[in-house]
Amino acid sequence: MSKPLSDHDRKKQISVRGLAGVENVAELKLAFNRHLHFTLVKDRNVASKRDYYFALANTVRDHLVGRWIRTQQYYYEKDPKRVYYISLEFYMGRTLQNTMVNLALENACDEAVYQLGLDMEELEDMEEDAGLGNGGLGRLAGKLRRYLLSRRVEEADDWLRYGNPWEKARPEYMRPVRFYGRTEHTPDGVKWVDTQVVLALPYDTPIPGYRNNIVNTMRLWSAKAPCDFNLKDFNVGGYIQAVLDRNLCENISRVLYPNDNFFEGKELRLKQEYFVVAATLQDIVRRFKASKFGSREIVRTDFAHLPNKVAIQLNDTHPAMAIPELMRVLVDEEKLDWDKAWDVCVRTCAYTNHTVLPEALERWPIDLFQHLLPRHLEIIFEINRRFLQYVASKFPGDNDRLRRMSLIEEGGCKKVNMAHLCIVGSHAVNGVARIHSEILIATLFKDFYELDPHKFQNKTNGITPRRWLVMCNPGLAEVIAERIGEEFVRDLDQLKKLLKFINDDAFIRDIAKIKQENKLKFAVHLEEHYKVKINPQSMFDFQVKRIHEYKRQLLNCLHMITYYNRIKKEPNKHWTPRTIMVGGKAAPGYHTAKMIIRLITAIGEVVNHDPVIGDRLKVIFLENYRVTLAEKAIPSADLSEQISTAGTEASGTGNMKFMLNGALTIGTMDGANVEMAEEAGEKNLFIFGMRVEDVDAMDAGKGYHASEYYNRIPELKQAMDQIAGGFFSHKQPDLFKELVDLLMHHDRFKVFADYEAYIKCQDKVNELYKNPKEWTKMVIHNIAGCGKFSSDRTISQYAREIWGVEPSLEKIPAPDEQLK
Repeated sequence: MSKPLSDHDRKKQISVRGLAGVENVAELKLAFNRHLHFTLVKDRNVASKRDYYFALANTVRDHLVGRWIRTQQYYYEKDPKRVYYISLEFYMGRTLQNTMVNLALENACDEAVYQLGLDMEELEDMEEDAGLGNGGLGRLAGKLRRYLLSRRVEEADDWLRYGNPWEKARPEYMRPVRFYGRTEHTPDGVKWVDTQVVLALPYDTPIPGYRNNIVNTMRLWSAKAPCDFNLKDFNVGGYIQAVLDRNLCENISRVLYPNDNFFEGKELRLKQEYFVVAATLQDIVRRFKASKFGSREIVRTDFAHLPNKVAIQLNDTHPAMAIPELMRVLVDEEKLDWDKAWDVCVRTCAYTNHTVLPEALERWPIDLFQHLLPRHLEIIFEINRRFLQYVASKFPGDNDRLRRMSLIEEGGCKKVNMAHLCIVGSHAVNGVARIHSEILIATLFKDFYELDPHKFQNKTNGITPRRWLVMCNPGLAEVIAERIGEEFVRDLDQLKKLLKFINDDAFIRDIAKIKQENKLKFAVHLEEHYKVKINPQSMFDFQVKRIHEYKRQLLNCLHMITYYNRIKKEPNKHWTPRTIMVGGKAAPGYHTAKMIIRLITAIGEVVNHDPVIGDRLKVIFLENYRVTLAEKAIPSADLSEQISTAGTEASGTGNMKFMLNGALTIGTMDGANVEMAEEAGEKNLFIFGMRVEDVDAMDAGKGYHASEYYNRIPELKQAMDQIAGGFFSHKQPDLFKELVDLLMHHDRFKVFADYEAYIKCQDKVNELYKNPKEWTKMVIHNIAGCGKFSSDRTISQYAREIWGVEPSLEKIPAPDEQLK
């Protein structure tokens, strides 16, 4: 296998990486050696690769700090409206390369590292992915502002083991957060007393804008026990118990719940959710009071102005407690009357919904609320009482509607419906793809839409072209820049200009060549890490996303088996070679998802070792799928599998990343696939299967009966019989009995209903792949249609249509320039 160009060599050719001036390089080398010596206390004789990474990270961070401080000065002087994006997840990926790209330092750093006799790619590989998210929701938050699982092993992700050079602890802004206790109603108002206090310690991470000298802040909160126990009051046993209690209290920020699209009603999780919003709201109020048009003398106390200076975006229902907490602060502490406080709250807050799956929606038991947050439960009851009065005035006598819309769900165990709380307490509610937003107002939130249609909006997700093109696929970025210039990095709509080159043979050749280089590189990675030799001429077919029944990795498994059976049946036929790769994590408690991974690896064991198949089909499960692995995998992809049951995927962003990097999509009309088909032309995607209306019609009519498809389609029956009969699990023939039972009798996501259309569509994919020129022309159509899917567009829409701020392309002065 010939060795492809390294990214180090490839990236040097792109001018968007900044210039490697002699002074820059000399200064960077000096700073690197200074940090190695003074920060890490090492010399070149004993320093490890990790030490070199930390020295480089600190060197690059030096270039951030001046801009970070300057940005805060600028905001203080201008006193703009501030947006607070509250999320329980920020799935950021690695920071070093992203920072170098955004500060135009990449070439200079490359050259400095090279002159120091080190390898940049090796140093970049020392950085851990920040373990602050599970899946798409966290990735979205990371753009807007490991749990390792293989067939046998699950490991915790300890990404902070060696420290994090990018964060800065801010103990001076530590804030108390209270839990438990009881409420006292006095003539002076309500008091929340006898509470347990946990301290919230902020850690700030700089988030640089692209070449504009702006560095915003991601603030994370860590739980710390207060130091108010006196050692002399304890005997030895009491002292030890007190220390253990401290540890218990600090557990709040120790672990991220690893579930995505599944709600688990645990006390620790509710504690985490309240902890984040209580600390953040204290921060918001402190900043609001302390600033007014650059004047240090005036303390702003008129909270009627809060919505003019503050926008709070709730990323899913996890930060929903911001609504009752803001009401508590305004009513109990700032002494506003209820109506005024409620008006401020609603005009300040907005809510993004991320799922229509009922099992993912948060519903907290009232008993837990009463125990943990008694004052907030009272506030929620009062919000609900007033809200239901309003609903009753609009729909007199409609008691069923009142029951459906109540924030409190009645029944055996009364629960607070957090999505309802978010809708009622926000001035704007949005889904994350057009079809998702339409489904929300037609089904889940229909009653609320009928009451307040103006509240509901759509904001289709986006991805950042800096990370997902310039950084991870420099070869493609260069080929595009040669044809249309470099403005596309800031304005992704410029990619439409590529349509002029759709019949340009040289451009077609360049795009195909870059794809082949990326495939060679990923093939080397797979050989090194998975010990499997793959055919780099084969079609690289990816399905990478959280493992979940609705995402239908099982449909992909049925195709793998069907294709395997066809090759076995006619081994001498000319088959399109494929390497099918599936990646993603399963929530620890989600047994079915783990069994799906077992099935994928079991299919791989059989297929990959069958001499009749050879290199015409390989099946690989990508362990520990994370942002950094995605950055390697996505540029190499030929085919992107987006095959969820129509009406179940909110949006997806992986679909957009694959499209931007020159993969074709096989998918259902679900989530953002619908808009991708609009932008690139439906004929340039492989669309198959039921649409939302077909699924609805099936549910309303005779229903879904898996056995009908099983009995009618011989290839489907053969594949299912092989799974059920132990063909892929000789040592445990009934290993996949539960999966077979699920597919045959309890499949909410109708896998068999789309099987036939999926297989036929895969046949079309195989045919087109045999014609590389036509395939590449379709790829160019897809890349050219990606403009809409930039997170720059997404954020601009949030800013204008929800937050009431005008997005600015303004570049603020660099640290060595005068502030205007």
